[in-house]
Amino acid sequence: MMRPFEYVRPAETEQAVAAVTADPKTSFLAGGTTQLDLMKDGVLDPERLVDITRLPLKGIMHAESSVHVGALTTMEELAADAVLRERLPFVREALLLGASTQLRNMATIGGNLLQRARCRYFRDPTVGACNKRDPGSGCAAITGFQRMHAILGTSDQCIALHASDVAIPFVALDVIVHIQGQDGPRSVPLTRFYREPGSTPDIENVLNHGELITEVEIPLLPEGTRSHYLKVRDRVSYEFALTSAGVALDFEGDTIRDARIGLGGVGTVPWRAWGAEEVLRGAPAGDERFRMAAEAALEGAQTLPGTAFKVDLAKRTLVRTLETVAGAPS
Repeated sequence: MMRPFEYVRPAETEQAVAAVTADPKTSFLAGGTTQLDLMKDGVLDPERLVDITRLPLKGIMHAESSVHVGALTTMEELAADAVLRERLPFVREALLLGASTQLRNMATIGGNLLQRARCRYFRDPTVGACNKRDPGSGCAAITGFQRMHAILGTSDQCIALHASDVAIPFVALDVIVHIQGQDGPRSVPLTRFYREPGSTPDIENVLNHGELITEVEIPLLPEGTRSHYLKVRDRVSYEFALTSAGVALDFEGDTIRDARIGLGGVGTVPWRAWGAEEVLRGAPAGDERFRMAAEAALEGAQTLPGTAFKVDLAKRTLVRTLETVAGAPS
């Protein structure tokens, strides 16, 4: 059944924010959010869409210690940036592994960060039990097919995985998300932007209704920092990560001066491996230390029969990534 909706295209950011804020049945439309897919599937049913794709929120600006990226900049445009390629190669790798060229030319950075869960039960309205779609209804994934679900940050209410690739190096870098709302602008570190499901899986991030991501601020790591993004998946193309790791290491001689690690394919949110970073800082690079870091990264993992394999796979993914960045034999 076709569901009618109103479509509007404001010329200014303030107009877009005001239009969505004033009406709980109004949503933003931008590349990468999968809004239209979810409407076609009957998961979302807004009465009005506010198209923000023509707003002046596109472009890349370089500062001395950071790169500022408009929310409507496409994945392909950011991947082509020379500064990112030189200073933050693991961000570029994550972008290129995140989608086909056609999709990268359409999907925006803001939209990618706000993509909804790829859980098959969330995206199928014929499944009644989905706390993310219908709070209090249950979680079909917990007793269903679990292979593509999370093992970190889960709850008895939801185990849906966050699917973004670029969010993994972003969370490792302490990227700042700049937000525009009816009450003015505010900024939130990406490490505090997403919310683990807990007892409210339907609340996925800190955005209030009508707030809009306008820009992401990517800090530049010290020159000479090495980084790599490794994605493990069932097939080479058009597939989400079973596990992934984004690693940046800053060395002083043979000693790891600083470590930044994000994990994908395992968390209900893009996962910052704080414990693994602490294990590595101030230590010499080597297989034993890398294995210790992997153990720390997966501490507290909660598995089900269909996701138990991810613990060992995620550890091996992280160790392999650390070996690649450190130049150690695999």
